[in-house]
Amino acid sequence: MSVLPLLGLAIPSRLLPEFRDLLLDDYRDLELQDFFDSKLLNGDWRDVADHAKVQLEGYQGRLGIHGPFWGLDIANPDPDMAALVRHKHLQGLDVCAHLGATQMVVHSPYTTWDYNNLDDDKGLTRHDRLRENCHHIMDAVVRRAEELGVTLVIENIEDKDPDSRCLLADSFNSASVAVSVDTGHAHYAHGSTGAPPVDYFIRRAGNRLRHVHLQDADGYADRHWPIGQGTILWNSVFAALAELTSEPRLILELRDKTAIRGSIRWLQEAGLAR
Repeated sequence: MSVLPLLGLAIPSRLLPEFRDLLLDDYRDLELQDFFDSKLLNGDWRDVADHAKVQLEGYQGRLGIHGPFWGLDIANPDPDMAALVRHKHLQGLDVCAHLGATQMVVHSPYTTWDYNNLDDDKGLTRHDRLRENCHHIMDAVVRRAEELGVTLVIENIEDKDPDSRCLLADSFNSASVAVSVDTGHAHYAHGSTGAPPVDYFIRRAGNRLRHVHLQDADGYADRHWPIGQGTILWNSVFAALAELTSEPRLILELRDKTAIRGSIRWLQEAGLAR
């Protein structure tokens, strides 16, 4: 990156009026957080989306959503659950089509347990079966994403190995499947399970990386603290990001939305982002 990267934000649509000025400042990337809620997807999501469209009039930045994830394993081996997981992600893409969103975050299927057990079989390994299950569920979702021009970005959750979900993304052989790094999740895995540090997750993703959730944490839990309040080494994170040409969306995903502006200032004052 030749200039400092531009920070985006993740907020629910009800907060769009409060952050409209930030969004129109260089058209920061936006991730809407309403549509991971399965109850909403089964209900009046179009009313929420239409309200968001009104609030976003004049906005020309890159728009995405966080897809559904609660209780949804994109490699679920149960055929009944597989159909449900596929359906929920297709509902998320319906939202993208309605909004004109070009990116949807989905959750990695890899767990801490998987790290120690996926290679513990002869012949067809658990790795192979997990990947087959994921394709059984997500192939139709990927085809729909391709039709819509939406990129699905697979976010690390419990991932201890930075490479597994990258290889899973590659296995779809589609420009509509890429990788996300959540800095707090990576820092949790580093501090609590012995995973590499956050900057390693970014470097190992390389130009597959199209999305980053920026949050600070302590290496113990998924804190979503303001930037600067945890123990993530941000200089190393942004040094790794500077090596990329994929221009990932850098999304501040904070629990306290009132801390978004302060986190932007912190990174600006550190000379890392704008």
